[in-house]
Amino acid sequence: MSIDSATPVRAEEPAISARTATKRTVLMCKPQFFTVVYRINPWMDPALPTDTSLAVQQWQTLYDTYVGLGFDVHLIDPIDGLPDMVYAANGGFVIDNQAYGAKFTHVERQPEGPAYMDWFGANGFNVRVPIETNEGEGDFLLVGDVILAGTGFRSDSNSHAELSIIAGRPVITLRLINPSFYHLDTAIAVLDDTNIAYLPSAFDAPSLAILQERYPDAVIVTEEDAAILGLNSYSDGYNVVIAARAKDFERQLRARGYNPIGVDLSELLLGGGGVKCCTLELRR
Repeated sequence: MSIDSATPVRAEEPAISARTATKRTVLMCKPQFFTVVYRINPWMDPALPTDTSLAVQQWQTLYDTYVGLGFDVHLIDPIDGLPDMVYAANGGFVIDNQAYGAKFTHVERQPEGPAYMDWFGANGFNVRVPIETNEGEGDFLLVGDVILAGTGFRSDSNSHAELSIIAGRPVITLRLINPSFYHLDTAIAVLDDTNIAYLPSAFDAPSLAILQERYPDAVIVTEEDAAILGLNSYSDGYNVVIAARAKDFERQLRARGYNPIGVDLSELLLGGGGVKCCTLELRR
């Protein structure tokens, strides 16, 4: 078949790798007592009204989404007076049946650490009581066999060495510099064992250089999508549950062969959390 020289030849689209979903086991906490009565991050404003019933409805949608994806979802009982307990990701980091407990920076959240460690112990995990200040999967993200670890606002960098010994895996320290992205899981989304998405402006120059070298094909999100915690997402390797309003992130994920699923957690955003904040992965 001949082609007219005047006819433009379309460049071939790059091949997209097949994505594989892996069943996840997660821990969640119903926002039965959710409200904003103190300010420990830029998202929180006690002067703004919150709707606990709406928060519960939106959280239920996330829960139902996970169940629909075949996840094994466990629940920890909420405790009156701990409104941020809904952000289960901060409750610890679980790997190889070891649960490295959280030791919170702010006094308002400190009782959550023992509450989550009690749950881990009661459910058969080997609880490792932390010495160093850390906020669990808020600042620790497993990518393949490497743990990316955030510092700068909440988790002390000394906790990175502590976790490395417990987990027996390399821990790479990344420094956050924007107070709106105070946990690593607000600035990086783990898509699978080799791929991430992130916001470059959330990191200092040395940390950004690390990310660029290790993940040259990463999804780079827009400032607009990051500003609604679009990166605070959770993936099973194929399905990626994201903030419903993160439309450009959704577009980029589809182009990479993922299946983005938008969920509205706008009420919980008033406390500074999104999809990932509500989700703690349990790795036996």
